Amino acid sequence: MTQPPANVVPVCYRHPSRETYVRCTRCERPICPDCMNEASVGFQCPDCVREGSRTQRQARTAFGGTQAGSAGTVTMTLIVINVMVFIIGIISAGRGAADGLGGGGLGGLLGGSTPLHDWGAEVPYFATRSGVRVAGDSVADGNFYQIFTAMWLHYGLLHLAMNMWALWVLGRPLETALGRARFLALYLLCGLGGGVLVFLLAAPNVASAGASGAVFGMFSALIVILRKMRLSIASVVPVLIFNLVVTFSFSQYISWQAHVGGLIVGAVVAAGFAYAPPKHRNAMHIATVVGTLLLLGALVGVGLTQVPAVGMS
Repeated sequence: MTQPPANVVPVCYRHPSRETYVRCTRCERPICPDCMNEASVGFQCPDCVREGSRTQRQARTAFGGTQAGSAGTVTMTLIVINVMVFIIGIISAGRGAADGLGGGGLGGLLGGSTPLHDWGAEVPYFATRSGVRVAGDSVADGNFYQIFTAMWLHYGLLHLAMNMWALWVLGRPLETALGRARFLALYLLCGLGGGVLVFLLAAPNVASAGASGAVFGMFSALIVILRKMRLSIASVVPVLIFNLVVTFSFSQYISWQAHVGGLIVGAVVAAGFAYAPPKHRNAMHIATVVGTLLLLGALVGVGLTQVPAVGMS
């Protein structure tokens, strides 16, 4: 007659050399102390914890973004991209690299142009002293990419440092509140808004570049978000006013059009994000982004009709 097997001590399903009498409360497999994850009742194994994470609805901010935005990943990535583009611009200058760091306008505090600026900085159009437009590498001549590329270029180390500091200070709270995707959309739209107003209102022959349009857009967006959350804006408004005063006081060196364009777009997009009905929030956010893009594109089209024809006075 066959004898029944002796009692066998259970072992961890992930570590067969470890004996244990604790079982996962979900799958009931034996787990050792290294595999135990405390749950509301008992312990769960790593596999069940991962499965629960996939099926559990991720927490959202008040504006629909995920909690991942609190890490500031997009903000840091944008700063890295801007710094890398600046380095590439300096390298492109070759022997004139020192001029790209400083020695340009505003008493030598701003840097000069590099070959990368010659390609990517925004020029509305070129005209002679008599007002006759001539063909060149400008937005009016079909280089529409300049409206986008200009926001990644900076004239000198001081210009870069000031904008990146502002991006670091303003970007983190906005990314935390809006989430990664919405914050990135806001930043890019503000930069484009600044570029579009430069094309519409800036003087010909003058190249402009910088992340200032996006930065000013973050100022207005932060004010809208704070107001929606019923938080104080006392620490933001004075800084914004100071920057606007500086902008218009040194308008011969600073593109006020980019700053104002970004400011307007930032307020509009943030309002669309903040005041969308909760039941239709995602649809309204997508509509805000797409609608803003279409509006900016339409404004570029209007601007093209106002540019003088080549060779005509």
